[in-house]
Amino acid sequence: MTTTEQTPGLLCQELPVSEAEILTWAEAILRARFARANYLTSPALVRDYLRLNLGVQEREVFGVILLDSQHGVLRFERLFYGTIDSASVYPREIVKLALQHNAAAVVLAHNHPSGNPEPSEADIKLTQRVQQALQTVDIRLLDHLIVSGTHSVSLAERALI
Repeated sequence: MTTTEQTPGLLCQELPVSEAEILTWAEAILRARFARANYLTSPALVRDYLRLNLGVQEREVFGVILLDSQHGVLRFERLFYGTIDSASVYPREIVKLALQHNAAAVVLAHNHPSGNPEPSEADIKLTQRVQQALQTVDIRLLDHLIVSGTHSVSLAERALI
């Protein structure tokens, strides 16, 4: 079997590098691309970044991407941490963070450790509550992505925002 015919698992076994190291490198590359591009011009880039950062978590993590008026990335902030199936999220804290960083728009994101990225009714209601809270201070909610492993769901693409 030549090197090109080997499966990724076999190749990792022969190299003096672990799967964890490869994932760390991949995360660093995506983080650099995310920061270097500094503009959300590619939904695929945002999905990849969030899947890598949130999709592998063992408990629920809720984060916010803060954007300027041209959708330039100001920062990504992990705000709330939960259990294996829920996290308490407070819309006022999201508004507070967005105002603190002078964000014009935000993208919400959280993971589902269960492996199923389908939004729950609670996810949809929370998104609507956050959207209303942000609207009171003229900050736009562009999307809410739910990630799980290699899959993700966009509430904006499903017309839920």
